[in-house]
Amino acid sequence: MPRPHREISLLLAERDPVMAHLVDRHGPMHLPPPPRASQRFEQLARSIAFQQLAGRAASTIWGRVRALVPGEFTAESVLSIPEGDLAAAGLSRAKLASIRDLAAHVADGRVALERIGRLSDDEVVAHLTQVRGIGPWTAQMFLMFTLHRLDVWPTGDLGVRIGFARAWGLPTQPGPAELEPLGDPFRPYRSVVAWYCWRAADTVTPD
Repeated sequence: MPRPHREISLLLAERDPVMAHLVDRHGPMHLPPPPRASQRFEQLARSIAFQQLAGRAASTIWGRVRALVPGEFTAESVLSIPEGDLAAAGLSRAKLASIRDLAAHVADGRVALERIGRLSDDEVVAHLTQVRGIGPWTAQMFLMFTLHRLDVWPTGDLGVRIGFARAWGLPTQPGPAELEPLGDPFRPYRSVVAWYCWRAADTVTPD
C-alpha cells in the first residue's frame, strides 16, 4: 500500500526545512477518499466544466449540469441529454463539445475509466488527452485527486509556480521548464509538494 498523504507530509517535513514550515502552517496534506471507478467519468466531466472559471461560477454551472442527470452521472446519461439543455445550463460551446466527446469515448470504450488505474502516470495522460478539451493539466489533476497518484508534478500550473517561488524564496516565478528540475529532490512524492505550493500561493503574506 502507498504511504498516505499525511505520513508523506511529515516525512518531507523532516527532509526539507521549507516543507517543515509549510506543514507546520497548513497541517498535513489531506484529500477525500478516492472516488469509486464508476464515479471517474463524473470527476472528469466536472474538471472540464471548471476549466478557466472562478470557483463560484463553475460550481453554479456544474450544479445545473448535474441536475440534468438523475442518479449516477454516466456517459450514456450525458449523451441522452439534448445539447440545448446542456448549453442552457451554462456550458460554453467548447466545454459542451468536450464533455460530449468524453462521453462518446467512454461509451464506446476508447477511454476505459474502469481500468485506467492500472496504467502508469504517463499512460494515463496519453489515454485521457485523446479526448477533445482534456490537456495535460486536466489529466494531471485526475491523477492527483481521482487516482491519488503521489508523484505528479504539474509544472504548467500557475498556482504551483507561484507557490513554489513564494515558499522557496525565489527572486522570480519559475517557468515550467525551470520548475521541472526543482521538483526532483522530492521524488517520488511531488504531488504532495504541489499541494503545498497551492497552499502557499493562496496565503496572503503581510507587507
